[in-house]
Amino acid sequence: MNKYPITKTEDEWLKELGQERYRILREKGTERPFTGAYNLTAEKGTYTCGACNTPLFESNSKFDSGCGWPSFDESIDGAVEYIKDGTLGMMRTEILCATCGSHLGHVFNDGPTQTGQRYCVNSLSVDLEKK
Repeated sequence: MNKYPITKTEDEWLKELGQERYRILREKGTERPFTGAYNLTAEKGTYTCGACNTPLFESNSKFDSGCGWPSFDESIDGAVEYIKDGTLGMMRTEILCATCGSHLGHVFNDGPTQTGQRYCVNSLSVDLEKK
């Protein structure tokens, strides 16, 4: 039994998302640094899950970390799930959409703001709903 409120087969996700978004969101891929559409975006709005449209981050929590991916210092309460990730020979914390389980990126404890957090997110894993 799946623990996420929104569930689909992987074939359904692939058909809906397309190959590149599917690779990021469902296969835990990553986009190359400095290539994502939202890396340097400063527009106001809410960043939602690219798979299920759940609100994840507010634009006022976004900052330029210089890492090459969109960065946020906090998520919307309850919107993100945290999973220990030991891949690539390092310990990290993977972030997933709590509604559909799609991969968003990772969170690190090296953020420059009061939260101390840096949510490093793939642009293809989110959409910006402008205000």
